[in-house]
Amino acid sequence: MWIAVPILCEARIEAHPMSTRFTGPASPFVLPAASTNVKETDALEAEVVLLFDQFREPLLRYLSSFGLSLPDSEEVIQEVFLSLFLHLQRGKSRENLRGWLFRVAHNLGLKRRQRVRLDFGADAEATTGDQVHDPGPSPEEQAVHSQTQKRVMAAVQALPEQDRRCLSLRAEGLRYREIAGILDMSLGAVCVSLTRSLARIARCAER
Repeated sequence: MWIAVPILCEARIEAHPMSTRFTGPASPFVLPAASTNVKETDALEAEVVLLFDQFREPLLRYLSSFGLSLPDSEEVIQEVFLSLFLHLQRGKSRENLRGWLFRVAHNLGLKRRQRVRLDFGADAEATTGDQVHDPGPSPEEQAVHSQTQKRVMAAVQALPEQDRRCLSLRAEGLRYREIAGILDMSLGAVCVSLTRSLARIARCAER
């Protein structure tokens, strides 16, 4: 029996007696055979699809703070939901899945950024006399129209990287304790970081 469920950008999950395959715009991923019955598999797939619909855009916004291109961010998200499917399929904890998704996206985003930088360095060495094209401004930068918005954006970009991470996660609605767990910080450090960042942004907006 074949079961098709869209995961992202025409992606699908196919359940086969021997394996479960995720396919999408990138290379396909083959997962180990599931021991669950058809009804359990249907329910799991439906749950993953709902979570994807709910968190894709927030995760994309968060990954943009890593300086990743949209295609790279989409690939990271595909990996995140593949990991989620395996996580749930194996019967692991369902507690705070939102925090779990952002934590996995954070870790995979860092790895992807490092890989992109290594590839960028290799291309720069192999290419002489050619200027490597910058991926371009982020969606946030493209949305800036007024002088006040430009000042605020400049203030955000000037924040230390950890402060930007805290601010971005907070903007996605995560609680302080969730942010602390994702970024491996103390709760007090998260509070200080957000207070300092918001005060700095407010001063820039008032100028």
